[in-house]
Amino acid sequence: MASGTVLIYDEEMTSHKLLWNDPICDIEVPERLSASYEQLQSYHLVERCVLEPAREGSEEEILLVHSSEHLEVAKSTQTMNEEELKRVSGNYDAFFFHPNTYRCARLAVGATLQLVDAVMSGKMCNGMALVRPPGHHSQRNAANGFCLFNNVAIAAEYAKLKYGLQRILIVDWDVHHGQGTQYIFEEDPSVLYFSWHRYEHQEFWPSLRESDYDAVGLGKGKGFNINLPWNKVGMGNSDYLAAFFHVLLPMAFEFDPELVLVSSGYDSGIGDPEGQMNATPEVFAHLTHFLMQLANGKLCVILEGGYHLKSLSESVCMTVKTLLGDPVPQVTGEMAPCLSAIESIQNVRAAHKPYWKWLMYEDLVKKADTNPAADDEATITNNESDKIERFLELHMKKIIFPVPPIKTATTNELRVSADLLPVLLHVVKEMDKNEIKALVSDFYADLVKKDKTLLSLGSTLTILDKILKKEVCNGIAESPAASVSVAVALRHSVRLGFQRVLCIFVGDMQIIPNTEEGFTLVLNCFSLLLKDADGNDFLFAVLGFILPVAYSYQPNLIIIAVGPNRSLGISGIPLLFGLLQGLAESRILAVIEDTDIKLMQGVASTLAGASVPHFGVHVSPTQEKVNQIKILRDQLQQDWKMLQCS
Repeated sequence: MASGTVLIYDEEMTSHKLLWNDPICDIEVPERLSASYEQLQSYHLVERCVLEPAREGSEEEILLVHSSEHLEVAKSTQTMNEEELKRVSGNYDAFFFHPNTYRCARLAVGATLQLVDAVMSGKMCNGMALVRPPGHHSQRNAANGFCLFNNVAIAAEYAKLKYGLQRILIVDWDVHHGQGTQYIFEEDPSVLYFSWHRYEHQEFWPSLRESDYDAVGLGKGKGFNINLPWNKVGMGNSDYLAAFFHVLLPMAFEFDPELVLVSSGYDSGIGDPEGQMNATPEVFAHLTHFLMQLANGKLCVILEGGYHLKSLSESVCMTVKTLLGDPVPQVTGEMAPCLSAIESIQNVRAAHKPYWKWLMYEDLVKKADTNPAADDEATITNNESDKIERFLELHMKKIIFPVPPIKTATTNELRVSADLLPVLLHVVKEMDKNEIKALVSDFYADLVKKDKTLLSLGSTLTILDKILKKEVCNGIAESPAASVSVAVALRHSVRLGFQRVLCIFVGDMQIIPNTEEGFTLVLNCFSLLLKDADGNDFLFAVLGFILPVAYSYQPNLIIIAVGPNRSLGISGIPLLFGLLQGLAESRILAVIEDTDIKLMQGVASTLAGASVPHFGVHVSPTQEKVNQIKILRDQLQQDWKMLQCS
């Protein structure tokens, strides 16, 4: 099994720099790389990664995407003086050459391909390449927007050629549209390209008609180009998460990529002078976590933009911490996407309905565009760089938390031998039976009627106690009476101060407390019941309902009970655990009544940080389930605003 995170960096890429005054290009500075690397060092993340220097990309590799004419122009700049460099740079939109630019751009290409090789060969799970110049604006025959060679596009072609890949997902969360990448792949169904970008009804650079939501691809590539335009500034964490829940993740799971490449621009983060958005660094941890659930965890993150050094460097660190498997911080801010974001999301869904099975039964129409003013609620103006820096210093201190010393625990009473599990779990001794009896007698006697049930609580309460004391991140408890164990665990955790507990039941079991229509709020505990959900109905319910509600609720503990006679297959349950691990700082208690060995292996692996098993070939959800979710969504979206997508 692949393990570890590779970090590819070479200080030589800081030698590419602007030699003359240019107010458009002067934000693309060498410190973008050095500040990011230094911040990684300050968090002691570099030493936890496998660090590799960058190699040069070969001419043959560059020519996988670019024309020989473009390559020759780039090569010729190595011996030019400043006036000649300035003249050649003037042939392109927002680009500058330095005598070392060609060398740095080849290192950027090579670093990206090294990352692909490390992940695709199975040596590493995932990784990040810190590179400049960036790449996603670069076109076959032209430099553009600070970009000389399209690093990510070359990586996609390289992976197809070397590893025979047939499905590659490119996620571009830079604040600018990666039009270069779109042009390269717009007729190619083997590459699904997703970009969100500041657009403002074509007023923002690159100001292209084909950056709008209705540019879905050409020819065989129709449906495989997804543009989500942001038509106002000030977009925040909830807007980005809503885009993932209601657009990207359903499409990505249906596409079923073999590799995920991220054009990772952090100019979409708070404080950036280009983006003027309000998303804080931890949201990139959540986005990264979601993408790690795809392609058996094969994820390559490649730096693009980001021009506020503090915002950039903290966001890079959040990304790398997540790649390393650290618990994700709670996302901050109100969980309610703005009207403009909802309109853009609805328009993308309507434009792509003809091409995607998961949208087949959705009742979608294009939303009339509005052009609202920027949010009055934005308390931080993004052009005040010093203020943003002070805000981020305090913000990061609030959200960064010590990681528990143990990832995943179980008890010595597990009927499935820990030796049969594919990952090493920490085995803890169960609570003393007399201690359990006293605890139940004092607080939970109304829930526990039988001695047999009483004795089965040991595993659940032992693991829960370790989680609540932050000695372990998460754990697995086995219980022959899961519904009673969960009821006791819910009341116990609330009694000890956990005010928001998300509880999800999977399978056939009595629910205590009872739920009504699958949804209730009892004892400060939000409970969901998954009934009769299998395969793609389940996936549709998780992405379109459970995740948005869970993020709206922001629990500080999650309990998932798995009972017998469930219609959900073995691969679906680990995926549920994997997707929800981004919440509650990964505090998840699994209470399992069904001791199927494959189920236990899948849940244990996912909780311990392994990639989730392949979910299977996607078929469309049934019209009945789509309608059920839509009715629930319509009923509840005023209370749980992350459900809003139309």
